[in-house]
Amino acid sequence: MENKNNIEIFDGKSLSDLLKDIYDNSVHKKKQINKLTEELSNFVKRVSDVAVISPIIKEYLDVGVKNDEQLIKIAQVATKLVGATNKEGDEILSEKEKQQLLSTINDTVKDLQTAGDKLNNEKQDIDNKHLEN
Repeated sequence: MENKNNIEIFDGKSLSDLLKDIYDNSVHKKKQINKLTEELSNFVKRVSDVAVISPIIKEYLDVGVKNDEQLIKIAQVATKLVGATNKEGDEILSEKEKQQLLSTINDTVKDLQTAGDKLNNEKQDIDNKHLEN
């Protein structure tokens, strides 16, 4: 019997791949947030600068937490999908339900990508403004 963690859940991703991505993203996000915090701290020259920079750092932290939560939800859905066949081989979920779960996963991935792109654009705008000054 095939290892259920190696069953493709969407677009060439297995459950094992998804769990590894969650871990890797968490480690990468931690490094990015530390680097961003360090970079933004260099822009603090006056007390008023803290009022501008602190909300940006908070937003990055909040988005990072939200992204992790979404990835965990995807893993939970994928785990249910992978485990959706009982020992006799009868389907617990219908094909329609499986497709709905996969659609939810794909939509969540797209939402995460959009949020990441938005944050990257905001960071680039901030970097450009500070370079101009």
